[in-house]
Formats: sequence, structure tokens, C-alpha cells
Amino acid sequence: MFPGSLAGFSPSSKLLSPPVAFLGDYGFQGLSPPFWTIQKVTISGGAEHNIPVVISKISKEQRVELSGLLFIGDAILQINGINVRKCRHEEVVQVLRNAGEEVTLTVSFLKRAPAFLKLPLNEDCACAPSDQSSGTSSPLCDSGLHLNYHPNNTDTLSCSSWPTSPGLRWEKRWCDLRLIPLLHSRFSQYVPGTDLSRQNAFQVTAVDGVCSGIIQCLSTEDSIDWLQAIATNISNLTKHNIKKINRNFPVNQQIVYMGWCEVREQDPLQDRVYSPTFLALRGSCLYKFPAPPVTTWDWTRAEKTFSVYEIMCKILKDSDLLDRRKHCFTVQSESGEDLYFSVELECDLAQWERAFQMATFLEVERIQCKTYACVLESHLMGLTIDFSTGFICFDAATKAVLWRYKFSQLKGSSDDGKSKIKFLFQNPDTKQIEAKELEFSNLFAVLHCIHSFFAAKVACLDPLFLGNQATTSAASSSATTSKAKYTT
Repeated sequence: MFPGSLAGFSPSSKLLSPPVAFLGDYGFQGLSPPFWTIQKVTISGGAEHNIPVVISKISKEQRVELSGLLFIGDAILQINGINVRKCRHEEVVQVLRNAGEEVTLTVSFLKRAPAFLKLPLNEDCACAPSDQSSGTSSPLCDSGLHLNYHPNNTDTLSCSSWPTSPGLRWEKRWCDLRLIPLLHSRFSQYVPGTDLSRQNAFQVTAVDGVCSGIIQCLSTEDSIDWLQAIATNISNLTKHNIKKINRNFPVNQQIVYMGWCEVREQDPLQDRVYSPTFLALRGSCLYKFPAPPVTTWDWTRAEKTFSVYEIMCKILKDSDLLDRRKHCFTVQSESGEDLYFSVELECDLAQWERAFQMATFLEVERIQCKTYACVLESHLMGLTIDFSTGFICFDAATKAVLWRYKFSQLKGSSDDGKSKIKFLFQNPDTKQIEAKELEFSNLFAVLHCIHSFFAAKVACLDPLFLGNQATTSAASSSATTSKAKYTT
């Protein structure tokens, strides 16, 4: 397995090949036990042989063979939900006898089966069946499942691949090895476009959006372990790639974060509520892409860009979630628009939060001040938010300063959700609260900018944040969509 890719799995590894559920509709329904005798299916092995019970023979033209779902060499993992992987041969036989009229088998090909069953192999990977067997077999030679062609087989077949002679038997190979490059790939536990979580399974999709596969695990613990392992691999590859890309960008345009998430559609079409999107924090902006940017030109073609110090990020608590997706956050833009995002793992959410706070801090530290036009008693004014000195209000025409206050003097503020902000400052001499009301055309941008400056100011006092890029409680606070308050 290459370090930057996800390969297929075999039963010898921690994750078995994706199990196949064999339903009673293909030959086991309504049959009295023992069904393996009626259907001429022979089983061998067991815990006493140090392997699971495996299918050793399937008779020709039986429903089992015609279904195309069961093969020689398949290990029986479960029978009607009962785990029989470590059962002895007679114990499995007893479970089958008591299974009832409808039987569901969960099977997975066992690569040790050919040697155990003493099956001969040819150089061209054609397995030699016995007279009583159909030859339908799992990958006894290479890593492919051989699905023998039959007119009743419901698999989609291309005309060019059909047998040219009635006497030939066509074989389609179901490979249990798939290579998925993990750089910029994405994975999801949810059924695409929904908040419905798969049971012990997840899908991995390569950056091209085409190469993908669903990995089915045998337990929740296995699924979590694999998810975390894959997430760590993707994260490490992304960090390495960011370092390489940043060599071509100036200091003020460095990439802080890149990664996949899913955005909740505001006007969902049909049943698709979520769509994959790629977020990047670079320099002063948050970028939203349909796919990862590869070239410099790609950065100019983002779906949306936001000034990082003029937007608000909120990590959602369980009570704030809109559906069954667990790890979610919102981004409120400078226009007041709320974007709802979902990530797969808690570590992904923590990584995003740290990156957003660091990107905000770096940008505030770089620009040092920001000025917004405002109106005070019908007069055009300007409000400067200065990282060093605080708030400065001045006349736009004469540049004369009307008032100035330090960040520490701001004791509270409120807004009307439309255009007006009322600041409550404490006079250092009289200790009295002085109210200052200003009107802005871009209310949310101003509110978010003030919050960003306050968060950066607090972060400057936190050595852990500066030394380790840790999070701070001030940076994770957020405002509501209609009202916002800031206190010091």
C-alpha cells in the first residue's frame, strides 16, 4: 500500500473485504434444512481447522449458482446476524439447521481458502472445477471475484464483453483491490446528500470525484479506527501539500487551511440537502471551491470569497444542530448570510476552529486597523478600529477626531440588526458610561471586524495561542444573526 493512497482490503487485514449479503430469495427461502444438501452447496472448515467455515462446492444450475452472489472460497461470517466466524464446523451446521425458512448469509472471500480446499490453479488464473461443481469461484488466482456469465445474471454487461460462442463461459472479475489517492480525497459516513449515517461503513472519494469505494466494517469500533486512520493520512498529506504551495506565495498570502466539508443547501433540491465543498483559508480570505485549487489560476475562480476578519464562525452545540449530523459549524458573512457546514469527525471540527482563529489573528495583526464609513446625526463620519489604540471616530470631511476610547473602555454594545450600533464606553476620569450611536451601511461586517480585533487582542495575551496556535475562549464566542454584544 502506498503511503498516500487507500488500497483494497483482504480478510487477513483488520478490515475484511466488503461482505456480501446473500438473501433467501436466491435459493434458501422456503427450503427445509439442511438447505446445503438440497441446493448441493458444500461447506468445509471451521474453528478446529483455524479458519472460518467456507463454501467448498456449488452445484451447477442451482439458484445459488445462478444468483451470482455466492462463490467457492467465500467464508461465512454471519448467519441471520449470528456471528459464526470462530465457530466449529458442527456448530455452523447446527446454526444453519435452526436458521428457518429465510436465510441471510454475510460472506467474504478468504484468501487462504484455495490452499485449504486444495484447489488447482492454472497459469491463466482459470480455476479447475470438479465434475459436480460449477466452477463459480472467488479470486483463487489473483485479487478478483470470478462471476461466471449466465443469461439470468442481472449484472450489467457490455455487449463487447459477452461470449462470442455459446460454448464459452464469460467471466467478469470483481477485484478486491482498489487504489484511491488520498491527497485531497474526501470521506463520509453519511448517505450522499443526506444526514442519514451509514451503519459501520463510510465512502472514500478521490479528488477526481470518480474513483471511490464504500468500506463496510464489521463493527463500530473498526469503522471509527479506519476513519481516524484515513483522516490522519489525508491531514498529513494536506499539510505537506500546503507547505509546498506556500513557497510560491508571499508571507501575507500564505495558506493556513484546506479541506473538504459539506454545505447545507438553503433551498435543497429534491432529497439532496448537503453538497460537498472545499474550503481554504489563505491570507485575508476564506475561499469556497467546488474542487481543490491546483493552479494559481484556480484561486481566482472560487465560488465565494470572504474577508476573514469580517465573518463570524460559530461551532454548534448539540442543541443548535439542524439535523442528525453531529460536527457542524456556521459562517456568517459580512452581509449577514449564514452558511451551515458539516465535517465528519470531531478532530476535523477542532482543526477547522484552530485554523480559522489563527487566520483571523494573523490578518488582524497584519492590517492593524480598519476604517468604516458611518453616519452620526446626519453627518458623514468614519470609525477606525485600531489594534493598538482602540476606537477612533472622526469627521469624514475635516478629519477632526470627535472621540476615542481604548478597547478596555468598551463595556458593552448592542445593535438593531439593520444598521445602528450603540457603544457603551466608560469615561476613565468620571467612571460614567457614555453612549455613542453610529449608523453603518454594512452592519455585520463592522460587528464581525470588532469581534475579530477583540479576539486577536485577547490572543496576544495568551502565550499558548501564540506558541502553539491553541484556541482561546474569546475567539470561539459568536454573535447571533440579529443581535450582537461585545464586552471587555
